[in-house]
Amino acid sequence: MIHPTALVDPGARIGSDVSIGAYAVIGPQVTIGDRCWIGPHVVIKGPTTLGQENRIFQFCSIGDDPQDKKYNNDRNSSLEIGDRNVIREFCTINRGTEHGGGTTVVGNDNWIMAYVHIAHDCRVGNHVVFANHTTLAGHVAVDDYVICGGFTGVHQFCRIGRYCFTAIASVVVKDVPPYLMVAGNTAKPSGLNKEGLKRHGFSAETVNLLRKAYKIVYREGLTVQQALEQLQPLSAVSEEVACFSGFISQSRRGIVR
Repeated sequence: MIHPTALVDPGARIGSDVSIGAYAVIGPQVTIGDRCWIGPHVVIKGPTTLGQENRIFQFCSIGDDPQDKKYNNDRNSSLEIGDRNVIREFCTINRGTEHGGGTTVVGNDNWIMAYVHIAHDCRVGNHVVFANHTTLAGHVAVDDYVICGGFTGVHQFCRIGRYCFTAIASVVVKDVPPYLMVAGNTAKPSGLNKEGLKRHGFSAETVNLLRKAYKIVYREGLTVQQALEQLQPLSAVSEEVACFSGFISQSRRGIVR
């Protein structure tokens, strides 16, 4: 199932039932898991590991050198992609750098639309949706079930918590706590991602507790430390509020406000 015009390096490891399209280039130190589909003109360079049942559409560049001036053919530079990801046309995903931990990681079951860029040392969780032209700078972390609207840009070293939603053309320059919606340049919070929480089966009681937590942080004029103190009783009775509070307390860049 490898097209005769594809160039597959002898050092690449190809699983069973893999399809590789016309004029694709698969370099050395590349591992492609079972039942992956690699479209025409895709370039995959190593060290890169793909899990099973990924679909990579035409003209993507996967696992190329980091776009980092400090990169100098680092030995510790790799890309790891999990299972069942869909990566649409013209996406670019770069390997990691030694000073940034060495590895760029993309999890499982992600939907990555056309023209998305995931830079070096990023960590993307599971069930994430990146709409067209979403761009992650280096060292960005995106947790599970995040949806980024088209043309979202995320500054280096930022983190987006789970179940967040960014509106179209959002520019994220600080950490986004879990369960929030943000919008604008620069991105500001615009409430809980209530529709997303509903779709994923969060109970009305949980959403109500998260709403109270949101008001403490964003509506009562408190400092972050004061808000964290106010969140303690709610965190004791709600795992989700504890996640929200813990994310804020661990933020290094500061949170969107």
